[in-house]
Amino acid sequence: MLLKYWIGVVVILSLLNSCRSSSGSGKQQVQTIGSSAKSKTYTNPVFEPILADPTVVRNPQNNLFYAYGTADNWGDGSGQRLVSILQSKDLVHWTWIGTAFSSKPSWKSEGGIWAPDVVLVNGKYLLYYAYSTWGDPNPGIGVALADGPEGPFVDQGKLFDSKSIDVPNSIDPYFFAEKGHNYLFWGSFSDASTQGTYGVLLSSDGTKVPDLNKKFKVAAGDFEAVVIHKRKGYYYFIGSKGSCCEGEKSTYHVLVGRSKNLKGPYLDREGRDLAQRGNGTVMLKGNDKFVGTGHTSRVITDDQGNDWLLYHAMDPKRPRVSTGGNRRMLLLDKVIWKNGWPTIEGETSSTVEKNSPIFK
Repeated sequence: MLLKYWIGVVVILSLLNSCRSSSGSGKQQVQTIGSSAKSKTYTNPVFEPILADPTVVRNPQNNLFYAYGTADNWGDGSGQRLVSILQSKDLVHWTWIGTAFSSKPSWKSEGGIWAPDVVLVNGKYLLYYAYSTWGDPNPGIGVALADGPEGPFVDQGKLFDSKSIDVPNSIDPYFFAEKGHNYLFWGSFSDASTQGTYGVLLSSDGTKVPDLNKKFKVAAGDFEAVVIHKRKGYYYFIGSKGSCCEGEKSTYHVLVGRSKNLKGPYLDREGRDLAQRGNGTVMLKGNDKFVGTGHTSRVITDDQGNDWLLYHAMDPKRPRVSTGGNRRMLLLDKVIWKNGWPTIEGETSSTVEKNSPIFK
């Protein structure tokens, strides 16, 4: 009898444990399904107070994104941040993790570190940057190297300045690799005869320009902040026009053209050459909530094949920080391709909740 009693207890305990296990497993499964089924969303801005002139690179080792921006004073008492670095896993939630430089490069006596472009080349992270002051007669572009996207970046010096390459306002560098060759595109606003956005061949490691005389022009001097994106046989020129940095009066906006050849000509939808002033098809402009929308990152594709752009903009009701600097926040919007052209919904920054990019 005693043996039968203990056998019964064991059976009952076994059944109870089985029920508890099934109940726990079922609860966990419901939570997992609910999490995956729920659409993740975001609302602009995705980072504030400041990340102007953003560039973004993804680390293939941990799949995290790193964003970098023009050196700025946030008005928080920490002084000038020499190229802020942000980190994210999804382009939506960003964390400030430090700066790319501990001190300014020494090849120019004064100026700010503007408009970085960071890329991974031959296992090294290259940071191209503009070195300039407002109205600078001879700004230039330099390059720094790091083993990882977090830095530290070690300056390699000047690639060229406006005088040596004969392009006024030589700022806003952008790296592009094509068929085993590296190119640097750059340029900004100017009315001079040699004005415009140009490209030039870089060395195989991306740290030198073998021949400054072999530059080629792709857009006029009413553009700046060039991005080149290749898709389905076309090269797309994405650039900004208007005033970037006048607070609530900023008129920055983004326009586009395309070409079958990397070196152009780049034509807008009406067939007009971007190398002539006044041309370009509007892709993105401001609205009541965001002004000064422009200087985009390169196009980033998520794991569902959707394309995205990050860029800066200002709130016209709160356009500056306490030090008087422009409060250029980081925004994100989806690129929609229509008839072979990149567009943003409504040709303006999103102001309501949107579905987030999807990354595994």
